[in-house]
Amino acid sequence: MQQTRTNRLKTALLLFTLAGLIIGLALYFTGKSDAARVVWFIGVIPVLAALVVEILRSLWEGNVGLDIVAALSMTAALTFGETLAAAVVAVMYSGGTFLESFAEGRARREMHDLLSRVPRTATRHKNGGLEDVALDDIALGDLLLIRQGDVVPVDGTVASKNAFVDSSALTGESLPVRLLRGSDAMSGATNAGEPFDLTATRLAEDSTYAGIVRLVEAAQHSKAPMARLADRWSLGFLAVTVTIAFAAWWFTGDPIRAVAVLVVATPCPLILAVPVALVAGLSRAAHFGVLIKGAGPLETMAQIRTLILDKTGTLTDGRPQIVFIDGRDGMDKNEILRLAAALDQASKHPVAQAIVAAARARNLILPVPSEVAEIPGEGVIGQVEGHAMIVGGADFVAQRIGEPFGDRPAGAAGSVLVAVAVDGKMAGHLVMADALREGTRAMLAGMRRQGIVRILLATGDRADVAEHITKGLGLDGLQTGLTPDNKVQLVLNERKNGPVMMVGDGVNDAPALAAADVGVAMGARGAAASAEAADVVLLVDRVDRLGQGIEIARRARRIAVQSVVAGIGLSVAGMIAAAFGYLTPVQGALLQEVIDVAVILNALRALWIIPLGITAVQDKTKAPSPG
Repeated sequence: MQQTRTNRLKTALLLFTLAGLIIGLALYFTGKSDAARVVWFIGVIPVLAALVVEILRSLWEGNVGLDIVAALSMTAALTFGETLAAAVVAVMYSGGTFLESFAEGRARREMHDLLSRVPRTATRHKNGGLEDVALDDIALGDLLLIRQGDVVPVDGTVASKNAFVDSSALTGESLPVRLLRGSDAMSGATNAGEPFDLTATRLAEDSTYAGIVRLVEAAQHSKAPMARLADRWSLGFLAVTVTIAFAAWWFTGDPIRAVAVLVVATPCPLILAVPVALVAGLSRAAHFGVLIKGAGPLETMAQIRTLILDKTGTLTDGRPQIVFIDGRDGMDKNEILRLAAALDQASKHPVAQAIVAAARARNLILPVPSEVAEIPGEGVIGQVEGHAMIVGGADFVAQRIGEPFGDRPAGAAGSVLVAVAVDGKMAGHLVMADALREGTRAMLAGMRRQGIVRILLATGDRADVAEHITKGLGLDGLQTGLTPDNKVQLVLNERKNGPVMMVGDGVNDAPALAAADVGVAMGARGAAASAEAADVVLLVDRVDRLGQGIEIARRARRIAVQSVVAGIGLSVAGMIAAAFGYLTPVQGALLQEVIDVAVILNALRALWIIPLGITAVQDKTKAPSPG
């Protein structure tokens, strides 16, 4: 709400001073010069007052920004009757601040639809019936019903025979796990199987999910503020401006020369060129599905030195896929897959659905199964084309057919085995794993070329799984079995090597995303907590877009710096000319306008940035819509 009021105020100031400038010009050219000066004076005062408040706030916080130069030029111009020059400066300044607010406001609006995962109610058993209650109304010992697809609202123990939950958002475990009666279930996990009952053992405010949210807030508060590019130039530019203006007044005794110097010195190249280039960069990144929440994160993104990646859902797809099929007794591998997928059509289990999807991807015709019975968390039995089929966990199938389960198939490290039995005999195994995302190797190589010197993996998953997935990627470090606070500590430790980017998609990644210089969330399928804590959200489920986003950020910042250097160089030349009396304040303001137009046109080049590997045709036809 406060941010909305601020944006409205900046919009109102821009419209007010712009109207004052236009009306004043109309009066001036109709011979009413005195009225024009009054209108220009009135149009400048609100902007100058807001600017003084902002300067005092910045000084209180220990910051010296470009606002001081703009305030000096407007004050001096009004003091010595150069109201037109003051009005032009006011329009340029209010226009620059409006552009920055516009970019940040757009990013917040586009984030609105991503923040929908947090559970707000739960279903509770009461007097033989069910009722929906707010999370804060859940008491210790309450029996809750967790339906399929529900997010577990509070920490508790499983009261049903078993439960099948997807805790990847919390722990990084890539595949759902089965919990037996009495097992602990964490809030934030998702029910991936049949409905089950949960006995609450913690209140909502004390549960795992709430603890992670508090960790996010703490990380955000401890995060160092991002210094704006414009502010880093401000102190030196202020010193040069004051020196030239004072020297012009001292040696000539003419205060108007000092006014002309200040007007020419109004840092419009910094006030305008930087936000224009960065807003253009934000727009261009969104065109490729990379939502950057403001100009500050984009600037920092362009200077990243260390990249920390989560595994599940980030480096990997986060969904089980068939790595290979281990056939027995010469049975055709496609036939094993076809029969298994046919039976699994009757199951909603994520692994079963992955098997069905793999079979359909191979254009296999799947008959309708019959006499199907599913043992939740174990497997499925039934008939397919007259064959007695059993598909499920290796131990479950081995027990059903009376065969001992032997060694895991070669190359199945870090994977899940799905056994397939046909007519009472083991037909083979489907080896399921959370596979590496397509394009990951090329993306990491591109990151190296763009100046990122350290690339690390940080995951809550097991070491054997992580090592198997990342073999051959050339990572600089591998950290496994990490808790959310461990990831935060890793981010803080890596800061000694330069700005750090953390990429993740789960609830457990959110604190580290908030602590990093730039946090990046996989927003297409990731948790809302990570999207909310992050500075950048990938709106498409493709990690290679991260490299494109970094390239756009680097090139947009380079364009901004080019515009600033050229603009300030021209401004300093104009200041010297004004100091020697070659420019009046109004002429200085007009010269500054010409400089502004030049640097803005150069800054707008960021709208046409095309990352390497993207052709012009792809840019026009295949870029995803950010909305």
